[in-house]
Amino acid sequence: MSGRPPFYEALRQAHPALVDAYQALGEAAKHAGPLSPADVELVKLGIAAGTRSEGAVHSHVRRALEAGASVEAIRQVGILAITTIGFANAMAARAWIEKELEKQGRA
Repeated sequence: MSGRPPFYEALRQAHPALVDAYQALGEAAKHAGPLSPADVELVKLGIAAGTRSEGAVHSHVRRALEAGASVEAIRQVGILAITTIGFANAMAARAWIEKELEKQGRA
């Protein structure tokens, strides 16, 4: 299994061209500037936290680890969020980060 949720895989099966186009856009955005792969995932983690997208937070924690980001850098994203998205929202994001780090054996 790819690690992606079953509903995503179902969408991929039903609409492969749509998912391929979406993934191509994501790849183009990743390579549109000088950020390292780990930095890209940390930025995307911050965006996911800011939009309160729990699934995306989990996904970008996994991707950040795969790209070589440290656990400390991932946790700092949750801390940086406090003054931007508010304490309660940042604590929710931190909880999701910690849950994923634990799932990955990196807590």
